[in-house]
Amino acid sequence: MNKAICLDVKGMTKWFGGLAANQDIDFFIEEGEIVSIIGPNGAGKSTLFNCITGFYKPNSGKVSFFGRDIYRMRADKICKLGIARTFQVVQVISDMTVLENVVTGALLRFSTIGPATDKALEILAFTGLIDKKSFLGTELTIADKKRLEVSMALATQPRLLMLDESMAGLTQVELRQIIDLIKKIRGQGMTLVIVEHVMEAVMEISDRVVVLNSGKKIMEGAPKAVCSSPEVIQAYLGDKYRVVC
Repeated sequence: MNKAICLDVKGMTKWFGGLAANQDIDFFIEEGEIVSIIGPNGAGKSTLFNCITGFYKPNSGKVSFFGRDIYRMRADKICKLGIARTFQVVQVISDMTVLENVVTGALLRFSTIGPATDKALEILAFTGLIDKKSFLGTELTIADKKRLEVSMALATQPRLLMLDESMAGLTQVELRQIIDLIKKIRGQGMTLVIVEHVMEAVMEISDRVVVLNSGKKIMEGAPKAVCSSPEVIQAYLGDKYRVVC
């Protein structure tokens, strides 16, 4: 049985002055998939996220979410529809507790603090931060801040979760923990699209991989096919992945 198309991006183009950060990018995500977007720094990955989620206004293209047109829709409206995201530079509210941060996300769906707090506690138990619910954002490690940001996104009860380099800068133990968390999230039926440089994680969790370079999509396919492509190796991965893949 064919799965529903969760996100469908066609012809996405974003110019900054004379620079095309995204140029005519097409890809789609089926419900329940994990799709990773990879490429060198400056390839246009975060710009693509920002255009999809309403933080940037694209110059041209089409974006639909479960068949609904969200092109040029405001970021808050897109989140309300069911797309939540994290950021390349972690965005948490530093002078609020872990619990208060997640309650802030939950208030998108709940009109009063009580039910929002109950949902936030449920999410913190799921993401492994329940024991740090009273910590301030400033007291967290970078790994826990990333986990908190994911928790805040989950509190909005999305159908699509978009993670922008949630594994960057982590130790091997921390990396394993976030990979396991992503698998748990996917196990709940969530669809995910991930921008990531950590190829170990990309290979393990992705159903498909989209490769960007200089603002253009240069390949899309299964992880092993992508990382063994001469074009992708030359543009991004380097020769070490010829053996790994």
